[in-house]
Amino acid sequence: MPDQEVKPDLNEASTQDAQLAAESIASGEEKAPTVDFDADYAAAQKFSVSEVDRTGKGGAAAEAATAPNQKTSKPQETKPQTQSTGNPDDFIESAKEVGNSQTQGATNVSDDLVEEALEKGERKN
Repeated sequence: MPDQEVKPDLNEASTQDAQLAAESIASGEEKAPTVDFDADYAAAQKFSVSEVDRTGKGGAAAEAATAPNQKTSKPQETKPQTQSTGNPDDFIESAKEVGNSQTQGATNVSDDLVEEALEKGERKN
């Protein structure tokens, strides 16, 4: 992209200094600044990566900076062992325990409650 000339607008000058600069550019006393977007972009790219990241030490520095202060144990995977008894009463008893659990947040859902939720979820036009 070629250099572009900045064209000041006297009505958009937010401060007195900006207004004075715009007036002097408009009268020809001062040259309007030019902006080279490609050069500015290339210069910004140089600053986007730090020197330490260019040397390969950046990964080690990041690892050291984000390492936990205390050691943590590795979780061990456990598989629950269930024994199939073939007795339906065992299943019913376990289902009752889960259904009555206060920590599970189980509640009874009625048709009216479902209808109310559907109505609230519908989009209003």
